[in-house]
Amino acid sequence: MDVQTDTHPSPHEPATQDAFPVAAKSLLSERRLHTLKQGDMFGVFDQTGDILFGDGIADGLYFHDTRYLSGLSLSLQGTRPILLSSTVRENNVMLSVDLTNTDIEGPEGTDTPAMNHDLLHVRRSRFLWNRVCYERLEIRNFDVVPRTALLDIRFSADFADLFEARGSTRARRGTRLPPQVGESEVSLAYDGLDGRRRTTQLRFWPPPASLDARHAAFRFDLAPGKRVLIHYEVECDPDGQHEARPNRRFLSGAVEARRALRLSSSRAAAIATSNEIFNEAIRRCICDIYMLLTDKKTGPYPYAGVPWFSTAFGRDALITAMLTLWLDPEIARGVLNYLARHQAHIEDPVADAEPGKILHEVRHGEMAELGEVPFRHYYGSIDSTPLFVMLAGQYLERTGDVTLLTSIWPNIERAIEWIDRYGDRDGDGFVEYGRRNKEGLVNQGWKDSWDSVFHADGTLAEGPIALCEVQAYVYAARRAAAVIGRRLGKTAYADRQDQHAESLRVAFNARFWIEELGTYALALDGQKRPCRVRSSNAGHILLTDIATPDRVPCVVEGLMHRSSFTGWGIRTIPEGEARYNPMAYHNGSVWPHDNALIGLGLARHGYRNEAERLFRGMFDAAFYTDLRRLPELFCGFTRNRAEGPVRYPVACSPQAWAAATLPALIQSTLGLGFDPAAVAVHFERPRLPEFLQEMTLYNLEVGGERVTVRLVRAGEEVAINVVERTESIRVQIAS
Repeated sequence: MDVQTDTHPSPHEPATQDAFPVAAKSLLSERRLHTLKQGDMFGVFDQTGDILFGDGIADGLYFHDTRYLSGLSLSLQGTRPILLSSTVRENNVMLSVDLTNTDIEGPEGTDTPAMNHDLLHVRRSRFLWNRVCYERLEIRNFDVVPRTALLDIRFSADFADLFEARGSTRARRGTRLPPQVGESEVSLAYDGLDGRRRTTQLRFWPPPASLDARHAAFRFDLAPGKRVLIHYEVECDPDGQHEARPNRRFLSGAVEARRALRLSSSRAAAIATSNEIFNEAIRRCICDIYMLLTDKKTGPYPYAGVPWFSTAFGRDALITAMLTLWLDPEIARGVLNYLARHQAHIEDPVADAEPGKILHEVRHGEMAELGEVPFRHYYGSIDSTPLFVMLAGQYLERTGDVTLLTSIWPNIERAIEWIDRYGDRDGDGFVEYGRRNKEGLVNQGWKDSWDSVFHADGTLAEGPIALCEVQAYVYAARRAAAVIGRRLGKTAYADRQDQHAESLRVAFNARFWIEELGTYALALDGQKRPCRVRSSNAGHILLTDIATPDRVPCVVEGLMHRSSFTGWGIRTIPEGEARYNPMAYHNGSVWPHDNALIGLGLARHGYRNEAERLFRGMFDAAFYTDLRRLPELFCGFTRNRAEGPVRYPVACSPQAWAAATLPALIQSTLGLGFDPAAVAVHFERPRLPEFLQEMTLYNLEVGGERVTVRLVRAGEEVAINVVERTESIRVQIAS
């Protein structure tokens, strides 16, 4: 992803670094922020439900990469209320906040307060639905005497582009229009330099006692034990079709939002275990995945993460779909359809686009529309294209859906053609990257920090760069294209892809293997010199069969060595390498999705114990994390007893591929697979980690049939019982 933190260059580094960093002052880890997301809208709020006024922080209500609400604060009796509790409910629909009044000073010169604390209770309930942020405020008097409740809501809208909120500066901005204030509504608008008008409309019920362009004030006389309700809503780019009052729209919208999330998540297999804490963690995973899904015309599409990546990314969605394929194949179907539709057709150096290349990122904000950032439709990732073909092959294996594969077969052919024509820049058989737009990403693998590819002495590699894991993806893509091709009657094409894959396997093992390290080089630089650096990238190779069988044990041993495995997970770069830094974004941190992919690779090659260790580490990390939610990444410090993982300051949370990590590790330890032709679910040498005595998987689907199974650990063995099944489905167990 296009995010790097600000650091100071060393003598080995260029004078300029990536142009679009997340500002280091945006320390998401310093504050317990709450996030809501629905469709193309998301909100980031503090614990009280407020949006802090100020620059360089994540807080805000965003729609299509623009901050439509940059400030929101609630005062009670003229002061900021005391926080009692706040949480996002488990289904991710509703933010609930409980507040109370502070001591209110009495007349000057007296020691008697006008009101003691904890007499007025405020309950904030907030959710997002169809471009609208809804909120209900409930104020109740718990005093024995009548009280006058004075409530003030302040608000502002700066219409900052998301990249501005991240820390970028702009030479010019558009024009803010004069506010439009009515009896119970306010409209704030901005004409962007891109010719678009963006409008934030706030509507209140009942009408405030006073209302202007900055705040709404309410006054209520409350008898003992009585309560009053205030409803207001914030709509982005209103369409003027709302006739119902905000109080009625709140109730109907809440019902619709809950129903929509429940309906989409009902597709997924359900998971229940004997460990209640794990149940909390896995429910959070599922709820996060489905909150981050955005319904496109092409089907559900997982946005990458909140706050900085709440948009369509190619690589992130492809990997998320892979990690959740056993759980809900419809996600993969939506991802394949969307990316096929947005496949590049022409050469466009500004967008790093070439015919057949698969999308990296889409942005809708003003800066993207004007070309101030190159990400409007950006293709600067080297791995999205082979991952697209890989996922297509995995989807066919999981579902047998030949109809979808037939419809996207031309896209698969174009993707393979891109690999042949553009991916291999110098004709040496390997796929390399080098940006064509000087404002684009310097590094275009999943580790896209400016300093993530380097030599053993720390010198940055110069391109074009061939990453080790990308060669494995290309190998798997060719094998997948061959399998799909044969299913569609393209036998000659399939044979050619198998031949190309075998040639790549031979060349890869000859050029990338570093005997003295016992692993594969991180990359080859532009002069074809190997970057003799140990890395988690080599773990992705295990997802395929490109490594020779005699070298797999060495790769596994290196990944699980204490210099690499922290106790929580495998570091991106192990301790001892020149640029190792446990606080670096890609050079020593631990990424859950990275470990999930490695876990699947370990299981593929029979390393169940090692996959189980990753499962244990990731679950333990979730145990220590707020809401049991695995973040985008955390620091790579070695695990200490009775302490949680060290947080990374600007990690996104929730993040789609992080949310998919625990489900993927379930698959890896159970050896779970599907055979749509035989209508069978199979388990190969299943294991349950020690923290799980039992696990039940509900409604596993294959070939239109469903089965529910219970797994029980008995020492090193796992017994599997079929609880319920439809008529034709079978369960197979290989020991």
